[in-house]
Amino acid sequence: MKVALVTGASSGIGAAVAIEFADAGWQVMAAGRDEDRLAEVADASEDISTWAGTLETSGDCDELVADTVDEFGRLDCLVNSAGVLMRGNATETGDEDWRDTLGLNLDVPFYLSRAAIPHLLDTAGSIVNLSSFWGLKAADRAVSYCTSKGGLIMMSKAMALDHARDGVRVNAVCPGGVDTPMLAQGAEEADRTVDDFLAEAAEYTPNGRIAEPGEIASLVLYLASDAGRHITGTAIPIDGGLTA
Repeated sequence: MKVALVTGASSGIGAAVAIEFADAGWQVMAAGRDEDRLAEVADASEDISTWAGTLETSGDCDELVADTVDEFGRLDCLVNSAGVLMRGNATETGDEDWRDTLGLNLDVPFYLSRAAIPHLLDTAGSIVNLSSFWGLKAADRAVSYCTSKGGLIMMSKAMALDHARDGVRVNAVCPGGVDTPMLAQGAEEADRTVDDFLAEAAEYTPNGRIAEPGEIASLVLYLASDAGRHITGTAIPIDGGLTA
């Protein structure tokens, strides 16, 4: 049975990815900060195990990968889904916000990938990084987020080239608006109701709607599956036409 490690799995896209993989017959290590929410995700399938903790250093990331391999005996896919969005232009973004955003959105995926690749070489596995359409197309007052997600795309492409002949694939998925707690956080920061904020996001999207987390999870699973074995080094928008 194949094994996936999914970060940011306590809610939103990460939780949907963990459940999608388990439903497809994978064993899953669902990692996140919120132990109670992770327990709810694990209730969806007996094939989901959980790892609760923070990923702040390369050592934390090494430990998570090692714990996953110790539990399941192998690793076939790493899904870097954990992320944070902090709004602000350059003059509004302090050192701590800048460092925290790049730390979680870019450093952690690098550290986890570095730790995972030796195991993925054994399984001809893959990495899927959750970027954003804001990694492809800039947005106002999101300089740290856009920078981190753009960097994550380029990191995915560079790693894909480095390991293509090794049989390890690396891709980035770039969602537009998705009905997740992060979008709800955006509504709060904009002093808007969640319903109004979601409606505005849908109106802004060419196809007139925002995505559900499960739609993003389906694409992630496809990229990790044998059906996607010829796809590597891509940054795929799943955004209702926003980047068109």
